[in-house]
Amino acid sequence: MLKKVQEGFIINLFKIKKIKRNCNLIPNKILFSITMILIFSIIIPANADVESPKKQLKKGIAVEEIQCNVERELVIRNNGMPACVKSETAEKMKKMGMLSDPIKFTDLNNEIKTVTASKKEIESIPASSMSIVNFYITDHDLNLAHSGIEVVSTRGLFEFTINGVAIEGPENMIETGPNTGQFYIKLELPETIDGRALSQEDIVLIRYLDDSDYSGEKRVLEKSIPLTKTFANIGSSDSGGSRIGHEFTVRIYEPDANRDSKNEDKISLSKLEFRGEGGIRTTLANPKFDANSGYLIESGPNTSTFEVVIKIPRELDGKTIHIGDEYEIRYIDKSTPSNTNEKIILKGRIG
Repeated sequence: MLKKVQEGFIINLFKIKKIKRNCNLIPNKILFSITMILIFSIIIPANADVESPKKQLKKGIAVEEIQCNVERELVIRNNGMPACVKSETAEKMKKMGMLSDPIKFTDLNNEIKTVTASKKEIESIPASSMSIVNFYITDHDLNLAHSGIEVVSTRGLFEFTINGVAIEGPENMIETGPNTGQFYIKLELPETIDGRALSQEDIVLIRYLDDSDYSGEKRVLEKSIPLTKTFANIGSSDSGGSRIGHEFTVRIYEPDANRDSKNEDKISLSKLEFRGEGGIRTTLANPKFDANSGYLIESGPNTSTFEVVIKIPRELDGKTIHIGDEYEIRYIDKSTPSNTNEKIILKGRIG
C-alpha cells in the first residue's frame, strides 16, 4: 500500500509491515538498520530547492546553465539576465518579445574555430578599473546601409567575461561612420566580480561570433584586455636593461600629452624620476644622463608615443653606479580615467 505523506515524499507501508511480521526472524540490529535505510530513502525530497538565478550567476555559472526548481523553466530576458518562471509565463513573455535566444559560445567551440582577433579586427583602448572598456570591431558584413550609419544589436554576437565570470554587455553597437564597417562598443564594467573589487590583475575577455569571415566560414574572435587604472605606459628599447655609458631609448605611451594631432608634442624630462641603489634620487633632466633632448619628443604627429635617448652615467649625486645595480624610472600620470595619480614604473638592471 502506498501513501503520499507530502509533495515529493512517498512511504511504502506494505514493506514496513512485512518487516514487522518477520521481525522475530531478523536480529534487532539488522532490523533497525533496514528500517532506517527505508525511512531515509523515502523522505528525501524528489526535487530539492536550488539557488536563485542571481546567486548562481555570482558563482560564475553561465547564463545558459542556470538551474530552476520543478515546474519552473529558464528564460533569458532581452537584457541578458536569466529568470525562472512558470511555463505559461514564459510563453507570454515570448509572445511579447521579452526573451532572447543567445548563442552558446561553449557549444560553438567544437564546431567553429576560435582565433585571436588582430588589432584591425578588434581594436581596444586600455580599460579602467570600475569604469569602461571602449573598443572597435570591424565586420563589413554588418555594413548593409552603405550610405548611412548602422546601429546593430549585439544579441547573439558577443560574450563578455572577467576572469571567466560572465558580465552583461551593451545592447547595441554603432558604426563609426557611413560605409566604414567599423563599429564602436562601450562595455561598462561592474565595480565588483564575485564579491571582490576589480584590480589590475583582472582580464576582460571579449568573444565575437563572426558569421562569415573572408573565406565564408564562421569563427569566434577573441580579445583579452587587461584592466589598468591609467592609459600611460613606459618602456625602453632594450626591455629595461642598460649598460653604463651606452645609449638606450626611454619610451612613454601617454595619450594625455598628445594635445596637437598635427604636430609632435613634448614631455619634460623633469617629470621622469630616476631611482637607484644607495638612495640615488634625481630626474632624467640631470645633465649626467647626457640626453639627446631636454624633452621626450613625440615620435610622430598624433602617435602619443614619446621618446628620449639617454646614457646611464658612472656616477650620480656623488654616488657610484655599479654593474648589477637595479634602478627604476618613474612617471606620474596625473590625468587618468580613474581620477587618481598613478605611478608608471620602468624597472631595470645595469648590465
